[in-house]
Amino acid sequence: MTRLHPVRTSDGRQLEASHVIAAPADEAWDLLVDTTRWPEWSPTIREVEATDRRIRAGTRGRVRVPGVWLPFRVTHVDQAERRWEWRVVGLPGPGHRVDDLGPDRCRVAFELPLGAAGYAPVCLEALESIAAVLEEPGHDSDDVQDERSGTDVGGNAGTDVDANA
Repeated sequence: MTRLHPVRTSDGRQLEASHVIAAPADEAWDLLVDTTRWPEWSPTIREVEATDRRIRAGTRGRVRVPGVWLPFRVTHVDQAERRWEWRVVGLPGPGHRVDDLGPDRCRVAFELPLGAAGYAPVCLEALESIAAVLEEPGHDSDDVQDERSGTDVGGNAGTDVDANA
């Protein structure tokens, strides 16, 4: 079930869009941190150019959305918490989080500042797409393992970076 509800996070984000998915948390995390897969689930991202295939704190790049390329910088990645944050065009973008709910169940959440409430419908659509990708028949966690690059997303766990993109 996809839902939107008010929350208060440590960094002041006040809205959370989330969806419980029938897939392991590691698979959901892998999908979210692999920049080559963002167009699979994002309703707005058509293409990505990034310094790293698998994000880490400091990853820079740009995303193509209808009509324009937008620069981004990943500002925080916490592998243990399965959480990452970024700035797009120098502004805070939604935070991304995956909560482990058991062996084959997780919650994927986007954390939004109250001022970005207008972006919530895009986040809700993205969550539905993430669920469709991860729950599709024939989706195999071994395929996810085979696609992993050697880049260690957790190498900068808990690290913040100046994020003026």
